[in-house]
Amino acid sequence: MRSLSYIFVALLILFNVAAKAQRPNILFCISDDQSYAHTGANGDPVIKTPAFDRIAKEGLRFIHAFCDAPTCGPSRSAILTGQPIWRLEEAGNIHSTLPAKFATYTELLEKSGYNIGFTGKGWSPGRLEPGGRTVNPAGSEFKASQLAAPLKGMSGKDYAGNFEEFLGQASEDQPFCFWLGTHEPHRGFENGAGIKSGKDPSKAVVPPIFPDNDIVRSDILDYLVEVEHFDTMVARAITALEKADQLDNTIVVVTSDHGMPFPRAKASLYDAGSRVPLAIRWPKGIANAGHKVEDFVNLSDLAPTFLEAAGLTPPDMMTARSLMGILNGDATVSLDAAFIAMERHDGCRKGGKGYPCRAIRTKDYLYIYNFEPTRWPSGSPDASVCARSIPYGEIDSSPTKTFMMNHRLEHGVARLAELAFGMRPAEELYDLKKDPHQMHNVAGSVHMLDVQQTLRNRLFDHLKETKDPRVIGGTVDWDYYPYYGRVSTKGWTVDPKPKQ
Repeated sequence: MRSLSYIFVALLILFNVAAKAQRPNILFCISDDQSYAHTGANGDPVIKTPAFDRIAKEGLRFIHAFCDAPTCGPSRSAILTGQPIWRLEEAGNIHSTLPAKFATYTELLEKSGYNIGFTGKGWSPGRLEPGGRTVNPAGSEFKASQLAAPLKGMSGKDYAGNFEEFLGQASEDQPFCFWLGTHEPHRGFENGAGIKSGKDPSKAVVPPIFPDNDIVRSDILDYLVEVEHFDTMVARAITALEKADQLDNTIVVVTSDHGMPFPRAKASLYDAGSRVPLAIRWPKGIANAGHKVEDFVNLSDLAPTFLEAAGLTPPDMMTARSLMGILNGDATVSLDAAFIAMERHDGCRKGGKGYPCRAIRTKDYLYIYNFEPTRWPSGSPDASVCARSIPYGEIDSSPTKTFMMNHRLEHGVARLAELAFGMRPAEELYDLKKDPHQMHNVAGSVHMLDVQQTLRNRLFDHLKETKDPRVIGGTVDWDYYPYYGRVSTKGWTVDPKPKQ
């Protein structure tokens, strides 16, 4: 009996070792400010993204993927924690912190034996220490490999080279999870880089939310060049995996934290700001690879997905939905809506106030509820009340923004400028079949009242279920949390919280 017990224990140990050995690696590739449309696989006729296109072809391409918040820090916090930003206290704001009490998939994987690392832009921007953290939640940083920046405004970090360094020091029998985050295509761009690279301005696709002229077309091409730089790094990382004979046991994810740095895009809940590219390759875990997925997903869904793929149970605090059912082809899984939110972006209203809003996106409609419609959505036109000291400071400075501001009273630009910079009502509703770029608000229209009520109820039911303080009551401090970004305006401060 004793011998049988020893044999049983030995077999159990061998089984556990074998199970750990089969756990997939994870390579998470995330660009900084890239909208859904801007990959070859998603239909852009100018951009060249062979790495993304390969992952989409050999895996799954998600056509309804949305960030949780169209702003860097909050989006990345949601990805790491598997929770919407309204559950994350200070992390719902950019230039804030991510409290240590919120578990991340990276630290849970590390505790289970994974080797964790990142390069480039991990969790950022903000300060970790006030939240009780000393290490970036994305992992240990790898940054030794550098290169000559290809263009002005681009980083000199050799992201792929740093991933290769990480692979070189990793143990062959230890699974890994690596975050490859580029700073591109975040502004600024080298003016005219797209045309210099040989791209034809006449072929650039100009969304109808922008004026169509040479300035805007050139600006779009400059942006596309930076997206291609990200894709080049992803391609090199894939090659490194192939050389290490690790590609087929690695979940490769390629996406972006939110949409393009243009007016009515980044820092807005419209598709140009919240709909992102997403492709996942995992030969051992994906059934029916090579097709598009029409289910609606949030990037926060990746955290529980990674944990389940590694054989772990996501903690109860992770309210996001695992995508494992979609990956393994479970026909009973159907996700028909995504939820998006904003609180404070760059503190560009008097007193550092944000623009709190929530949205539900379905196949046919986008419904947005703005909690403070008397505030400027894109930041105040008064630059002196903006931490960045620029008018409409939630929108990054750019040739496109400057043109729209300088010509906002002219025919052909006035309405687009109003959509980008103007005030918005408490409720917005867009019929996506008729208005795919969300330019005609039909909230309040008699023929849309039933749809509006249904979506409002569904959004608020979800917010109640996931305990959004703006809906269920309780402490609502986003307007008063510290702002850890650089302040350009002398004397700019966040208003103190009123005493109860």
